[in-house]
Amino acid sequence: MKEKNTLNKLREQERGVRRNLIMDAAERVFATKPFDKVSMSEIAEEAGMATSSIYTYFPNQESLFIEAALRDAVALIEELNRTIQKDESLKVEEVINIFIDYFTTHDAYFRMMAFFMLYGNLNPESVEKINDIVRQLLAVFDATLKQMKYREEIRLFSHYFFAALNGILITFRKYPGRSEEEVIRHMKRLGKLLADSLIASAD
Repeated sequence: MKEKNTLNKLREQERGVRRNLIMDAAERVFATKPFDKVSMSEIAEEAGMATSSIYTYFPNQESLFIEAALRDAVALIEELNRTIQKDESLKVEEVINIFIDYFTTHDAYFRMMAFFMLYGNLNPESVEKINDIVRQLLAVFDATLKQMKYREEIRLFSHYFFAALNGILITFRKYPGRSEEEVIRHMKRLGKLLADSLIASAD
């Protein structure tokens, strides 16, 4: 019985590894065009496996897009929550820097989501999954704003915060003629201006 349980665990671990490899490959392909313009065969080629193997794990490209989007969003939210829980006096600028660092490190994910924001067209079930994870991210921003003594329209300010951060990333992520370090430094300087404006409006 013990050997059987061990074997089942190993199979489950292998399945998890393969799912993640497929999602990594899918993100790289989704980063080049809207997900509904991507074929499962393109993802299979990027992953280095048969298309039939992809279908073993995901029924279509939309489900694959959603699972990849949720996986990375959850990782970002967990990182933000860990940081906030470690430091109750966390400054908004630190939250901004974590957000910028995450999306510069996970560049394929950033580009995939940029295409989605511009061209996304999901079925209602997928929309609800995306909305749920966005609400979780906004709740992190709500908590940050509450620490800054915001009292009214916190969710509205969280929407503004989220939109402004995405605007910085989309506008300057591929700033021509600048090195990666210069781009990140510039985006964080803009993030500091955003933090200062939020702090000023909370006074």
